[in-house]
Amino acid sequence: MSAPTIKGWCPGAHRPMMSGDGLVVRVRPPLGEMTPRQARGLADLAAAHGHGVVELTNRANLQLRGVAEADHPALIQGLAALDLLDADSAAERRRNIVTDPFRPLGVDDVQTRCAAALTRGLASRDLAPLPSKFGFVVDAGPERRLAGISGDVRIEAAGAHLLVRADGRATGRMVANAAAAVRLALELARWFLASGGVGPDGRGRMRRHLAAGATLPPELSGDTHPQADRPAPRPGPIGTGIGLAAAFGLIRAQSLHRLADSGARVLRITPFRMVFLPDVQDLSVHDPSVHDLPPMIGASDLIFDGDDPRLRVIACSGAPACPQASVATRDLALKLAARLPEKGQLHISGCAKGCAHPARSELTLVGRAGAFDLVRDGAPWDEPLRRGASPHQILTLFGG
Repeated sequence: MSAPTIKGWCPGAHRPMMSGDGLVVRVRPPLGEMTPRQARGLADLAAAHGHGVVELTNRANLQLRGVAEADHPALIQGLAALDLLDADSAAERRRNIVTDPFRPLGVDDVQTRCAAALTRGLASRDLAPLPSKFGFVVDAGPERRLAGISGDVRIEAAGAHLLVRADGRATGRMVANAAAAVRLALELARWFLASGGVGPDGRGRMRRHLAAGATLPPELSGDTHPQADRPAPRPGPIGTGIGLAAAFGLIRAQSLHRLADSGARVLRITPFRMVFLPDVQDLSVHDPSVHDLPPMIGASDLIFDGDDPRLRVIACSGAPACPQASVATRDLALKLAARLPEKGQLHISGCAKGCAHPARSELTLVGRAGAFDLVRDGAPWDEPLRRGASPHQILTLFGG
């Protein structure tokens, strides 16, 4: 089997990516949130033009899969009508911003101001050469939640102050206010371009650029550490709202309708494959079934219980949805979730790219030539402990 192809760019709505089950269309909700009307409309579009499922990504975006090329124009029209579409593919590609989804609602929040100003600033033509994967993270709340989320330029907090930090550096430069933070963040992006951060293939990341020897000028660097990070949130009550995770990142259209009918003013899309309802205190008032799920694992695609074992399994689309994968992943993931040891973590990747989790995991299953390699305490591309195991053999290894 040939090595998986690394395309080096992410799909969008204007520029979808062809996969094994049709077009993958990525939607980037402005400021990472949708109104109930937008959520219902997106659910209806997923049912009408795709597989009827919406995927949550680790960049706080949404994806529709299985879209036929002939249906793409109608889908674009539907997204535009919902105000979920950028003006063109260039604007869409540059608006790669992850914002703290747990920020306050309905107030003049500094993080919302930063994200909105970044969106406007990234429309500048001189930033057009930024790679599609070059991203910004706004994580300046009282609790730093997004430390594990990929981003090249980060706006964070140090106590009551803001700082801007290049990914790959432990410290950043303190700034006076949100406007100054956005100006410095954009200047870091301009320096990245001017200093050769983008390769001949159009790809490049800040961390790799700095690791290769690029030196930040003094006016773009600093010696202030961001505040300590906090563990990633789990489903259930979070502050003044409620978070619901999606099993393997997948929400059926009807479940998205349920969330839109929850009474929330907005639905925040998180990079933790979870939807946060910031002003809902008791979801059972609107949907008792969320608290009355059948006991069988997999009975619902919405997860309210932070101890649900599916939260400890990451699985990509796998075959046949992804043409680079030689194995099915999610059916096996569902079976293995119930067999994991307590606190055990598992990543199932259809190929060695590891798109769903390009990092180390306690246990990783990697598809290769129709079978699985087992990697312990490593990433999908690391040397496996065992090669060529069938799904049945894997189930046996896990006590099946």
